[in-house]
Amino acid sequence: MLQMRRVFVFALCVPLLFALQLDAARKTRNVILVTADGLRWQELFGGIDPLLMNEQVTGMEQAPELRAKLWRTTPEERRKALMPFFWNELAPKGVVLGNLEKKSSVRVTNRYHVSYPGYSEILTGRAQDDVIRGNVEIQNPTPTVLQFLREKLELERSKVALFGSWDTFSYIGESQPGSIYINTGYREHASSAISPRMRELSAIQFDMLAPAFDVRHDYVTFEMALEYLKREEPRLLHIALGETDDWAHDKRYDRVLGMIGYLDRSLNVLWRWLQSSPTYRDSTTLLITCDHGRGSTLEDWTSHGEKIPESQQIWVAIVGPDTPARGEAADAPEFLQRDIAPTIIDLMGLDYRDYPGVLGKPIQAALSH
Repeated sequence: MLQMRRVFVFALCVPLLFALQLDAARKTRNVILVTADGLRWQELFGGIDPLLMNEQVTGMEQAPELRAKLWRTTPEERRKALMPFFWNELAPKGVVLGNLEKKSSVRVTNRYHVSYPGYSEILTGRAQDDVIRGNVEIQNPTPTVLQFLREKLELERSKVALFGSWDTFSYIGESQPGSIYINTGYREHASSAISPRMRELSAIQFDMLAPAFDVRHDYVTFEMALEYLKREEPRLLHIALGETDDWAHDKRYDRVLGMIGYLDRSLNVLWRWLQSSPTYRDSTTLLITCDHGRGSTLEDWTSHGEKIPESQQIWVAIVGPDTPARGEAADAPEFLQRDIAPTIIDLMGLDYRDYPGVLGKPIQAALSH
């Protein structure tokens, strides 16, 4: 009887010991997820696309100037011209996955290849094709990784936040409204202790109309998220930018390139602030990705969806204290969009298998062991 009791106690302790060991092994205390809507892997890894430099076809109204600024002989040189901070400073510090030209693939598993299903797959670790069939504004039926971690880590609501340019993120980011702090679309920041900068941003967004009625300018979204980061010090923050997709749908390749440049400058500002902060320096993982890809021809580069197979291809970049400095991956195993949520859970020192219904697994290439 005593032997049976010892076995029973040991069985109870094993999961706890595993969790404590995992938590002790991880240096990450904070995760910041940045998403750039519909940003193709072709631009991330190859810079300006030579196929799309025709102003009459792709809306390159400043084609000569952009060619002079961004065109280089090799893809590696072009991408550094387009995203100098990302490729010169950020990428070497972590892992970048998804360059098909170098046999590295990251793809979505949802069948629709549009935004809501993609973001939901990122945030829940699974495709939900039976209920999320497109961009219809329905509440996410599944608690997201943001909600899961808030509960597991016993965090205050203010410590888990999502700032999104697209209004629909108020439905995507949580299954139960009010579970985490969300500010999306044209919404003012709701707080009794609002800073002058946040008050200014909350007001100015209504004077800066963007191409889509339900998507505010990425500048407002990023600046609001940065101000929130400084004031509230969240443990988990999702910054969801959208104009890379909007301008592509409007057939303005010049503006797409401009917004990719803005993303690069924003990452520069964000990373340098994180390194200057005692709260975040050496304890924060930055994860950057997108919701879907796009077509690769002159006819379909503006679009994405079920009928465009190339739009299933995405990319992921991860930089932080628990990620090896391997840079761009080549000849790598394929990873899936649904692997992102389990990776975040693992980085935060928890067992991803405790997240109900998760189908993905942590991205091992981005984790030190």
